Amino acid sequence: MGLAVLWLLLAALMIGIGFLGAAVLRETDSVEALRPEDGQLIATEQGALHVLDLGPQDGPVLLFLHGAGAWAGLWRPVLQDMAAAGYRAIALDTPPFGFSERDPAGDYSRTRQAERILALLKALDIRPVLVGHSFGAGPGVEAVMRAPERFAGLIVVDGALGIGSQASELPVPLRPQVLREAAVSMTATNPLLTRRLLLSLIHVEAAATDEVVAVLQLPMRLSGSTAAFAAWLPALLRPGVDARSTRAESYRALCLPTMFIWGEQDTVTPLDQGRQAAALVSGAELIALPGVGHIPQIEAPKAFQDALTAALGKLRDAQSTCG
Repeated sequence: MGLAVLWLLLAALMIGIGFLGAAVLRETDSVEALRPEDGQLIATEQGALHVLDLGPQDGPVLLFLHGAGAWAGLWRPVLQDMAAAGYRAIALDTPPFGFSERDPAGDYSRTRQAERILALLKALDIRPVLVGHSFGAGPGVEAVMRAPERFAGLIVVDGALGIGSQASELPVPLRPQVLREAAVSMTATNPLLTRRLLLSLIHVEAAATDEVVAVLQLPMRLSGSTAAFAAWLPALLRPGVDARSTRAESYRALCLPTMFIWGEQDTVTPLDQGRQAAALVSGAELIALPGVGHIPQIEAPKAFQDALTAALGKLRDAQSTCG
């Protein structure tokens, strides 16, 4: 038995080394070579942050945050629609994803990500409605709770908020950086698994098109992607329990027009999580999308666009209940 376990461990080690080697050979491009021509690198107090910025510069501002493993490009169809409707629609690459500058110290905690969001607002001199999706909603809500006066409203889309999360240790096999890199190279940055991982998140399987997969894969070719994703992994596995946005009382105290949009078939952050979060925020409402999973903006673009427009209308009509 002992010998069999040893052989299994050796086989796993060799497989991990193989995937790590493939990642090194694959991840050779620079930001300058890959980032979209209409993307912008904005100098901020928290480093250079990459954004897509569409629409009239004097329009009401929307700031979109993506989920884990995605980047601003996944929001592009929504940005185009909102720009056509007269909004200034901005999507941020939250590092280590996309083309924003990665943290040399590997700090991608929720609180540090919130600081990056606030630094972008300062650099662009904007007061946006924040639209945060999935894992990006946590840092977005954290930024809102730290400086609500810097925002015109909040819309959470299938948010991975981790309300009530408890402190926990990383699993022992994932504590060494090199083992996390091996795990990431076999999964998150492995182009052979991009579509499969996407399908595990959505309900409308037809949404996993070649175009969407290509968008997700583009930044993975950046040098050091696997190492950067591995440094970020603890932030995914351990929600920021020191963050305000994990505490129910912070949502009860939130004084900003807020809406929630949720896919009814979401199996990643189930609808009940959205209902519970919406119930905590005074005056908040939830718009549920039937037949839609965790990424409504790609699964049902028209339904999501209608929900977003309706949510923005609700925010405009909302009356502050602040004392």
